[in-house]
Amino acid sequence: MNYKRLFINIFIPLIIGGIVALIMIPFNDYKNLNQPILAPPAFIFPVVWSILYVLMGISAYLISKKNSIPFVYYVQLFVNALWSIFFFVFKWRLFAFIWLILLAILIIVMIIKFMKIDKLAAYLQIPYLLWVLFAGYLNISIYLLN
Repeated sequence: MNYKRLFINIFIPLIIGGIVALIMIPFNDYKNLNQPILAPPAFIFPVVWSILYVLMGISAYLISKKNSIPFVYYVQLFVNALWSIFFFVFKWRLFAFIWLILLAILIIVMIIKFMKIDKLAAYLQIPYLLWVLFAGYLNISIYLLN
């Protein structure tokens, strides 16, 4: 096992998520929004995202051991980062929902590409896809309720 490569692969999504979190802190109005029934408390989000970013990194590491990481992995990281900015900073709630649909499609494409290289790497992305679909429900519900 190459621990340095594993660390780098986990560090990349964590640092991107951390930077975005710092950018959106002054703009985060989640607690003040009318919430849908299944909305979790705000403290859940950083915990879940941290876990998902670690899973992404492990998945990327597994792929990197056998092949180069497909470009779609980096594209979806970029699209993921922009969603929070669209939703919280610019408050473009409907656009952010459409952006999440793009993100979900990219994740599905990534899972398919990963499946051809390493099944475990692909399976590690499924919680991420499920969370993004749930985020889509929250996003569109908040748009409609506010």
